[in-house]
Amino acid sequence: MSSLFNLLPDAVTTASADTKASILERLAGIFSEVYGLDRDVVLARVLDREALGSTGFGRRIAIPHARLSGLSRPVAAFIRLDSPVEFDAADGQPIDIVFGLLSPEGAGATHLHALAAISRMMREERMHEALIDAPGVEALYSLLSNVIDRDAA
Repeated sequence: MSSLFNLLPDAVTTASADTKASILERLAGIFSEVYGLDRDVVLARVLDREALGSTGFGRRIAIPHARLSGLSRPVAAFIRLDSPVEFDAADGQPIDIVFGLLSPEGAGATHLHALAAISRMMREERMHEALIDAPGVEALYSLLSNVIDRDAA
């Protein structure tokens, strides 16, 4: 899909959550189920990163991310929340979109480039609206993969 990170169709979902902790637990579960990663290790690394400052960067979007040993390339997961959840975001707004990213432990520049690409994609107002209005996970994956493929070209 992208030269920057891998986003598999099964890593795109919708979910209900009522707390930041439950969102991060669900995200760790997706990374475990789809990419075969250790759920507890993923959750611990994401929580470690979150302790440095919220990854809720505003405009109702969070990009929880971490580096993890054992990965060969960055992998991503996407959750559209059924209703907004408080996430300690920079602008104080609750979030309804979560785009998780895990990168290999030593992937300094690669990790930053992948984060920047996700951030650019999520900042587009039309994209945000399309993701919120998408009728299901297939439509969500299609929207995401079209933008990722376009930006990778």
